[in-house]
Amino acid sequence: MSPISTPDGSSPPARPANSPAGEPAGSTDRAAPRPRPTPEPDGTSRPGPSTKQAAGPHPSDATTPHPSAVHLGTADRTGSADAAERATRDLAAQFEDEKPGRVLTGPTGLLLTGVSLAVGALALWQVFRPLSQGSKYYLIIFLAGVLPLVFLAYPADLRLPARFRARRRRIDSDSDSDSDSTDGNNADRDSESTRARPTATDWVLVALAAAACLYPVLPIPIGTGGGGYNAFLDRQGLLAPVDLVLGTVLLLLLLEACRRTTGWILPAVCLLFLGYGYYGGLLPQSWPVAHAGLDFSQLVDAFYNSDSGFYGTPLDVAASYIVLFTIYGAVLELSGAGRFFVELSAAAFRRSRTAAGRTAVASGFLLGTVSGSGAATTVSIGAVTWPLLRRAGYPPERAGGMLAAAGVGAILSPPTLGAAAFIIAEYLGVSYLQVLGWATVPTVLYYLGILLSVEIDARRSGVRPVVIDVGSPWRLLARFGYHFASLIAIIVFLAVGVSATRAVVFAIVLAIALSYLDRAHRLTPARLVTALVTGVRGVLAVTAVCAAAGIITATTTKTGLGPQAAALLIGGAKAATSDPTLVLVLTALLAAVALSLLGLAVPVTASFVIGWVIVGPALLDLGVTAPAAAMFVFYFAVLSEVSPPTALAAVAAAAVTGGRLVPTMWQTLRYALPAYLTPIAFVITPAGLGLLGIGGVQRIAFAAVVTALSVAVLAVAAGGWLPGVGPAGVPERVLGALAGVTLLWLEPVPVAVGTALAAVAAVGVLIRRGSAGRPSSEPVEEKL
Repeated sequence: MSPISTPDGSSPPARPANSPAGEPAGSTDRAAPRPRPTPEPDGTSRPGPSTKQAAGPHPSDATTPHPSAVHLGTADRTGSADAAERATRDLAAQFEDEKPGRVLTGPTGLLLTGVSLAVGALALWQVFRPLSQGSKYYLIIFLAGVLPLVFLAYPADLRLPARFRARRRRIDSDSDSDSDSTDGNNADRDSESTRARPTATDWVLVALAAAACLYPVLPIPIGTGGGGYNAFLDRQGLLAPVDLVLGTVLLLLLLEACRRTTGWILPAVCLLFLGYGYYGGLLPQSWPVAHAGLDFSQLVDAFYNSDSGFYGTPLDVAASYIVLFTIYGAVLELSGAGRFFVELSAAAFRRSRTAAGRTAVASGFLLGTVSGSGAATTVSIGAVTWPLLRRAGYPPERAGGMLAAAGVGAILSPPTLGAAAFIIAEYLGVSYLQVLGWATVPTVLYYLGILLSVEIDARRSGVRPVVIDVGSPWRLLARFGYHFASLIAIIVFLAVGVSATRAVVFAIVLAIALSYLDRAHRLTPARLVTALVTGVRGVLAVTAVCAAAGIITATTTKTGLGPQAAALLIGGAKAATSDPTLVLVLTALLAAVALSLLGLAVPVTASFVIGWVIVGPALLDLGVTAPAAAMFVFYFAVLSEVSPPTALAAVAAAAVTGGRLVPTMWQTLRYALPAYLTPIAFVITPAGLGLLGIGGVQRIAFAAVVTALSVAVLAVAAGGWLPGVGPAGVPERVLGALAGVTLLWLEPVPVAVGTALAAVAAVGVLIRRGSAGRPSSEPVEEKL
């Protein structure tokens, strides 16, 4: 999500104006890494913001805030505001699952805009007038439009060996010395200008991608292949040589597209599955994971000409749902919704002791409803709320943990959950509204845990109250509350039986119409084009990942790896115990660890797909219901964004606050603790289904209340403070942790035991009362 704009069109600064542009970022063992330079539209480079720049003014200025540190409203958009907006956007891009792309101008930029408009128009057209040839035909056309854009929008970023780089610099230096003296400062321009414009190799890959994607639908005979879409489908299981060649080309192009957009790990995982499919027949047949073996043509046929390969469910979700929701998010952002959500959060808590922390958490939730991106939401709310948190006395690491945990809630918050939620709906054959219903109670519990941690930190750390100078929330709602209308409309449309795709298109139309209530953010035709292009460009990386995920799903289907891996997982649990209940618990714990480790290496969407085909069958075999198993995999796939040692959201937060990286990760883990434990609760007991809204009112209420108590006790145990009472010692914290974990077993006896342990811990804190200091009561006034 790009940075938040003010109602007049300006943008919050990513760093205060009085922070020196060249201020060092500090040692690498303290702060997050410095973001890479980003190309300007003209091909030149500008440095990305350092961690200190994003963090705010120099510590020596902490007692005398510069007016620009938190003042967001200006009369008009200035050059510094534009620079701040780009800085915030680029900072978010550095820590997303996907890499930052090029800024294209000139004819290439026009080409990308034109193709993006065509793809967006096709996606909207498909909602109301589906192509008569079927959904797979549409997926072929969609991928043919999107994949070439990946090679235009994302640079190769392949670094030459050191000796070749040194030789290239010498050649560039000699060339520059012979040029006009006015070009003497351009000796280092080559690498960045290469990133800023497509190379000849990129254009070759663009042409190959278009050819390989469009080949199945081209009605031109090519040897024994070609001949159009129906002829291509008729050759399923017996590909012609040209089919095999172009299928292999598309396979390699998708791997390269994933490498460009997400890095090396996902292509390596895909190659691992490919190698297993090809060489698995050579494994001893006594091994559980051995299979009969597949030759290369069988694998390409499964990838290129089946419903479980490139054109399987993941790509269908990207082309049918995700692209529409990214367009919707761009429309809301350009209409000023993001800024309104932040101001409303600040206004709601402006008089409270923990106004700064509550504002950050509420902003993360509201922005997450339109973002669905963890790291981007973290940077967006951090650019606005970090000055408030700093003035309130939050250490950078603790503030960073809070921002990261609140930002990751964007992927967990209805109505725009992450991309994996749409895949759940497709895999299980349920409506998207049902998936939203399953996510509602866990989302409330997640933010309950964060808010309790905020309250505990405020009292334990002596956080100073901050009076936020912002208008009445009722006045804001009266003037800009229409931004909620399209979000509510999605839920209403889904509730009355409208499909998710049509619901989001109707919401887009409503948001466009309502934007004319604000002169500064009217979505004129030119801005609508920007929204459409932004939405399509936002789905490029996801499309590459979803298409490549077909390699994993097709290999798993052809080899039977899913049931074999499930048997191994269950067998490992049975090796420790024969009790069926304990087997389920151990399997869930092993699955949680496996999914967490998997999520460290690949994006959330790919992590869910892999987890579902490997871990899902194990849970289903043990009697776990499909909704519980799917949501279990979904939550642990999402939590990779806050799990050390990668924790992309925490890295982004550390870059904003300037805090030490590892402590920021651990603080994030503490704030997000409920999200790790709640999924286990709705897997290990039937009553846990109440957390997904499944069952009668009594089951749902019981599960929600008991789990809320568990979250509260765990927050106290982790934070070391009982609100309204005082500090908790080590014995009380240990008892609280045991009580919180026991309460997750939603059966009468464990709940009674957990409640008793929590009561004993609370009594211990009461006895210890009075040993803690009191926070400062003098408010610090801030303008928002």
